[in-house]
Amino acid sequence: MASPSLVWFRDDLRLADNPALHAAAERDEPLVAVFVLDEESEGMRRLGGAARWWLHHSLHSLREGLRERGVALVLRRGPAGRVIEELAHEVGAGAVYWNRRYGAPARAVDAGLKSSLRAAGMEVSSFSASLLHEPWTVTTGSGTHYSVFTPFWRACLSLPAPRSPLTEPRTLAGTTAVPASDALDDWALLPTAPDWAGGLRDTWEPGEPAARRRLQEFLAEDLPSYDRARDEPAAGATSLLSPRLRWGELSPFTVWHEAVGVDGAGGFLSELGWREFAWHTLFHSPDLATKNLRPEFDAFPWPPLDPAHLDAWQHGETGVPLVDAGMRELWHTGYMHNRVRMVTASFLIKNLLIDWRLGEEWFWDTLVDADEANNPFNWQWVAGSGADAAPYFRVFNPELQAKKFDPQNLYVSRWAGDAPTEPIVDLAATRKAALAAYDEVGPALPSLGRPALPVVRMSEDGTDAVRNRPLRPSRPSRPSAVRPFPSYGCRRTGRMPCETGLFGPTAVRAPDRRPAAGRERRGPGTKKPPENRGFVCARYWDRTSDLFRVREARYRCANRARWGYSVFREVATGFEPV
Repeated sequence: MASPSLVWFRDDLRLADNPALHAAAERDEPLVAVFVLDEESEGMRRLGGAARWWLHHSLHSLREGLRERGVALVLRRGPAGRVIEELAHEVGAGAVYWNRRYGAPARAVDAGLKSSLRAAGMEVSSFSASLLHEPWTVTTGSGTHYSVFTPFWRACLSLPAPRSPLTEPRTLAGTTAVPASDALDDWALLPTAPDWAGGLRDTWEPGEPAARRRLQEFLAEDLPSYDRARDEPAAGATSLLSPRLRWGELSPFTVWHEAVGVDGAGGFLSELGWREFAWHTLFHSPDLATKNLRPEFDAFPWPPLDPAHLDAWQHGETGVPLVDAGMRELWHTGYMHNRVRMVTASFLIKNLLIDWRLGEEWFWDTLVDADEANNPFNWQWVAGSGADAAPYFRVFNPELQAKKFDPQNLYVSRWAGDAPTEPIVDLAATRKAALAAYDEVGPALPSLGRPALPVVRMSEDGTDAVRNRPLRPSRPSRPSAVRPFPSYGCRRTGRMPCETGLFGPTAVRAPDRRPAAGRERRGPGTKKPPENRGFVCARYWDRTSDLFRVREARYRCANRARWGYSVFREVATGFEPV
């Protein structure tokens, strides 16, 4: 007597590289495929409106793909633990397969099911399908999880390469008696009153076939210019794969192995690393969407909410062109360029002084790619309360960001040509207010303090005066999949690193605005530096702005540890966290 295999689809709505489906095909028994809409289990978060729209169409695509192979997709609604157990007994399943989830409520459901189904004599197996590395496999030397991206990604790259993607099963066979199923339309995932999804329909085609086409288009047409143009919202150089990965229409293993051999793919692959970092963080911090990862940030004095300001931000009516363009793009398409996401989030948190959780809730409802890890993780990154976060005093100036990344006003004119032109707040004044609020709780936030200069004491012979050894020269950035690591370089001559070829010819020294007398006596470029005085050029990675910064640190006196500095022009590296 046949004992069917039950495959439970979740955030893996694909046939190719689906380990659970592959295991069922290898078992060579009739197959029952099921998707459960679970909004009732304890702790499960109800999907936002844009995500529900995508889910409807992605399920329709999956259902058609399975139907062509002789398998029906069963749709059921309710607490997943109860629904799956009832269905397994109903069809007389001999094995139940699924791909793993990493949120705490979902893991609790899965653990309970494994115990009850195995106790009933069924084979139960789960598989790795949505992350390149399982969260418990990437740990520090002391066995803890990482809280900073650079060492995390370095550790990932030191592990064995991600497995090769599995091919789509050649043959599948469904059961002769198909279990009862809900009608997809009865779930009412699509908006009707009003129907606000016209822009989503114009922008996206959900489903695995469209996802694979988009991946190939990106690799052939956009990846070569990705590092150069991805920060420009009007350039159209981003992959647009985030909703495909969120719903599992593509696996990260497929994306990794398709891209890894392409020239210039290093920056793009590191974006997959940032996605991994977010999910690993959620695994270790289940309350990511509601609690500050850094509890000392709980002391921040958020003022009473101004509903008018929140409403203006949500509907793109702040009078700040880049912010309004981003929010209107989000409402129309269910998507926003990543650079603009950072700007709009920074404006809400640091100019309007509105709690990041309210912004996260709005993005959860309006983004087609919102997931329980990346959405809150990136909001906490901007707020300064998260892992590897930008410090709170890092404020994205929307006017400067627009001049830098949308210099011809193409993006703003497309999405916010008719937006208000009078800002609802003064950017400079609100930035000062935000920093003042930060200063009120400064003692409670020691780890969020402003960064100090790297202290290097130089002697006149170009050695480290403290350790009495030659100073290590700067390392140029390496064209690989590895995000550039922090490094310190020293130049006693006063020359900028660009003059030695580290950054290329576009990085130039900012004008020296010191008094003429001081410049003549102490400035770089003097033929004979004064006695007991040296100069250091230090380059370091600044995650708060995705840039290398170059600073000149001046050692003023051999027996008095006083330092002065001037900040040089920031040099873009093309890395942008997602």
